[in-house]
Amino acid sequence: MQSETPLPDTLANLLGLDPSNPLVLFVMALVASGVIASGLLALVAVSGIWGKRKITAAFTDRIAVNRHGPAGILIIPADALRLLSKELIIPEGVDRPAWDLGPLIMVFSALAGFAVIPMGNGVQIADPETGLAYVFAMASVASIGLVMAGYSSNNKYSFLGGLRAVAQNLAYEIPLILTGMSVVLFAGTLRMSEIVAAQSATLFSLGPVAIPSWYAFVNPFAFVLFMVANLAEVGRNPFDIPEAPTEIVAGWQTEYSSVYFVLAYLSEFIHIFLGGAIIATIFLGGPAGPVLPGIVWFLIKIVGVYLFTQWARSAIPRVRIDQLIEIGWKGMLVLSFVNLLLTAVIVGVIA
Repeated sequence: MQSETPLPDTLANLLGLDPSNPLVLFVMALVASGVIASGLLALVAVSGIWGKRKITAAFTDRIAVNRHGPAGILIIPADALRLLSKELIIPEGVDRPAWDLGPLIMVFSALAGFAVIPMGNGVQIADPETGLAYVFAMASVASIGLVMAGYSSNNKYSFLGGLRAVAQNLAYEIPLILTGMSVVLFAGTLRMSEIVAAQSATLFSLGPVAIPSWYAFVNPFAFVLFMVANLAEVGRNPFDIPEAPTEIVAGWQTEYSSVYFVLAYLSEFIHIFLGGAIIATIFLGGPAGPVLPGIVWFLIKIVGVYLFTQWARSAIPRVRIDQLIEIGWKGMLVLSFVNLLLTAVIVGVIA
């Protein structure tokens, strides 16, 4: 199955420009990136500022924001204005270049990961042969920002949060990637569009209902492993150790305020949606779905993953740091290797 035309080429054709011209393609790529980034930021604003409060209130039987506009929706511009108008306080003794760059790196890594995600209806900036490896690499860059924010803040709680973030990422990124590689064994490719295409066949039928061969159905064990490891990667309960408020104030982000706090908060939610986008692409058929346009199905799937992370945040108690490391190295790592081995055997037998 051929992949759809990338979004920059589509925009160039719509404007009557030559997509083979490198300068034209570069400008169109910037435009396409701006469009997708704007949509993501709007989604994050709704889910992070308004949706998070509403969902948490529903889980804990409380009343969330309801005074600012219908259902409290105007809390979004109110909170944005409040946070951006606050004074940016720079503590004494911070390592200024690293302190400034930390939140920027985290936001950039999350947004850049969406460049290779096929969102349906031709909404994909690029489709390289190593797409899955690229998106894992970009998501991992956020760890550098966490470490920079932690050690540069001249605060023991921030430093401890940064160290915890490194330990957590080391413990859970390996199982995450190994589980993703089991999907690669099934699909036979790292190209994101081809992974989606490999899930387009029918697995089996139940009367008039056809069950697609999404890898969540083909290998539910890998799907569960990936979902758990993703919770650790995005720092949601029970794995929110790097910013545990009852222990280390706010961890690596303790010393950030104003626009820097906004960037740190944005990066957290963009990474949640990036994790959802990866899960939707490699396990849930990407933008595939009946009746509705592909982009709508893609958004439904990533919002579903977001709701799962919010449920975990409200329902599952936080584990201790020693328990977190033990679960990662003694549990998730072993299970991910077992899953990879079994997948290799199954694929070898089928082949």
